[in-house]
Amino acid sequence: MEHSITHRGVRGNPDGRFERHNRQAVDDGWDLGLPDDLPPLRTSVQVDASRSIITRNDSPDVPFDRSINPYRGCEHGCTYCFARPGHSYLGLSPGLDFETRLFAKPDAAKLLEKELRKPSYRPAPIAFGTNTDPYQPIETKWRVMRQCLEVLDAFNHPLTIVTKGHLIIRDLDVLSSMARRHLVHVGLSVTTLDRDLCRLLEPRASVPAARLSAMRQLVGAGIPVTAMVAPVIPMITDHELERILEAVAGAGAGGAVYILLRLPHEVKDLFADWLAQHFPDRARHVLSLLEQQRGGRLNDPRFGQRMRGQGPFAQMLSQRFRLACRRLGLNRDRGWAVDCSLFKPPPRAGDQLALF
Repeated sequence: MEHSITHRGVRGNPDGRFERHNRQAVDDGWDLGLPDDLPPLRTSVQVDASRSIITRNDSPDVPFDRSINPYRGCEHGCTYCFARPGHSYLGLSPGLDFETRLFAKPDAAKLLEKELRKPSYRPAPIAFGTNTDPYQPIETKWRVMRQCLEVLDAFNHPLTIVTKGHLIIRDLDVLSSMARRHLVHVGLSVTTLDRDLCRLLEPRASVPAARLSAMRQLVGAGIPVTAMVAPVIPMITDHELERILEAVAGAGAGGAVYILLRLPHEVKDLFADWLAQHFPDRARHVLSLLEQQRGGRLNDPRFGQRMRGQGPFAQMLSQRFRLACRRLGLNRDRGWAVDCSLFKPPPRAGDQLALF
């Protein structure tokens, strides 16, 4: 038996890779008159009591060394999400648990302010949305991202945001103010222009038209936006590459990047199951093309290779992207860098005023 999984990205809840035992439902032939389906899965949110909020990294193929994720798990439920395996560290499943059993960090803004006030702190752009989306639906209630934005605004601290959530428009007031000080850059993800395919791939994320609308509003408010064509999935979305780039250029994006589908750890089996369910006619071909670009495997975690792949298909994809961007005038202006020189902790109540 399976739960009712309408509007969910995957249909299973496999055990994480760190569990000692793996459970699998099988039909043992006994008809006990049980219902066909378990009750629908509902989203639950627990408090994450983290004592620090900024995560550091030294990865050579990402343009940031620190990030903040206001939430663990993501209600968007993107089938392909490379963050799914993170739920295994919590003793939960990268499957349905990842998109239904979420963790919010309500103390994030307080922890952030504490870190920024340390005498040893040196500013550099803080990246949001590098793992789970800060503008997923539960942000409407919890407002963790909004609170972090307000802290960074007060400190004149730069940040970057990656999202596929139209909810970012709620924060136009803060973002536009920060943009005037060159403190913010937004990456907005557009995976497909096909609404029906979007609902299969990213069941609770904003539809493509809403993302393009958000892009227009962000650009109209003076906020620099890069389009993230990510992930590109062979035989599923790769044929849309040029049309997506045309759409985001029309919406005002100044630049674009693309990322080839990544399938780390448990995501490999989850995505293969999704293919078998929705695209059985081409499932094997899709996986074969991915293997050809990943050195015979479905995932290549090596720095410099994991985002782009290698081989004829990957080279063709890179050339198509480069030519389309040139034709559309994307990526001409690389002046998207945020300004770190304005950083200054604001005075707290009771602080002695600086002498003139």
